[in-house]
Amino acid sequence: MDKPILNNKDQFPTEGIIFSHLGRTKIHWKSVFEYIYSNHPDFSEEWRYYNDGKSWLMKVTRKSKTIFWLSVIQNAFRITFYFGDKAEPAILKSKIPANLKKQFKDGKRYGKIRDLTLIMKNKQNIEAVKELIHLKMKV
Repeated sequence: MDKPILNNKDQFPTEGIIFSHLGRTKIHWKSVFEYIYSNHPDFSEEWRYYNDGKSWLMKVTRKSKTIFWLSVIQNAFRITFYFGDKAEPAILKSKIPANLKKQFKDGKRYGKIRDLTLIMKNKQNIEAVKELIHLKMKV
């Protein structure tokens, strides 16, 4: 898996810095955040540097609930959702692509949760992110 590239603890990830790494996927970034700002204005974004991974990560939350984590990789960005086992039936019935359903079903368990990670390199993943945000709000 591609490693996050925002590794300089002393350099806060501004939009300019982020966009300099995204290349053509900048349009996907804008699409995801335009959707969030329009449909979920109560979401908050927080960038924090994590010493264990030696990189900056963005946490998107609604009140105290974490919706997803985001990291910037070269020429793309990665969005990771964490769902508990109870969400499995809803995920398997959802409109997300079959490969994501399989990723969740076969994924490594961290206690009672599993992750679902999308590499934002194509337009189709934007719809999957919207669906996963919807599922995260429901479960």
